[in-house]
Amino acid sequence: MIERRLTRVLVFHALLALAFGLMAGQAEAQRRVAPDSLRQIQEVEPMYGPPGTEVTIFTENLPLQARVHLGVGATRTGFEALIEAEQGMWGEVSGTITIPETAPWDRAVLLVAFDAIFAPIGLSEPFHVTRPDGILQRTGRITDEGVECLAMRDTDGFLYTLVGNTGGLAAGQSVVIEARYVEMSTCMQGTTLDVVQVVPPPAG
Repeated sequence: MIERRLTRVLVFHALLALAFGLMAGQAEAQRRVAPDSLRQIQEVEPMYGPPGTEVTIFTENLPLQARVHLGVGATRTGFEALIEAEQGMWGEVSGTITIPETAPWDRAVLLVAFDAIFAPIGLSEPFHVTRPDGILQRTGRITDEGVECLAMRDTDGFLYTLVGNTGGLAAGQSVVIEARYVEMSTCMQGTTLDVVQVVPPPAG
């Protein structure tokens, strides 16, 4: 449990560094956001699913705003505001968004809360978009970070632990995997994926 909490803290600090890439989507979002103004969205359910999945968001740690929007984004590719959320008198925010058809299945996306001028004020842990059959794809490198399970960092720097068809994988190896999201795991690190197959990375 302590290791899982530590992993969530490390993921959140990584998201703070990545958040600035989300501000390239709209002219209104170009102003710099101070890192201490970003909060971690506390509850997201579910954490994976295909485009069209309805995702419920709740958090009570955002500052009071004249208007709050919820949307999705991927690091280095901007964001898309989807709905205007409800905010209670104490700052709590809730809403349900639908994962858009354009959301990539080969990268993690972030659920984002924006203020009235579309500057990020809150980020979720990674949401994992899948194909309709539940498969997602990740490109990355096998690392020696795993304690209980084999570990991999994807191209966005997110940590995954791998179970399933992992034979022949070793630290330092570049891989493309197709896998299923694992909700409960004994790996105790990152997000656990059940590997269905390993695809050779593209040449070059």
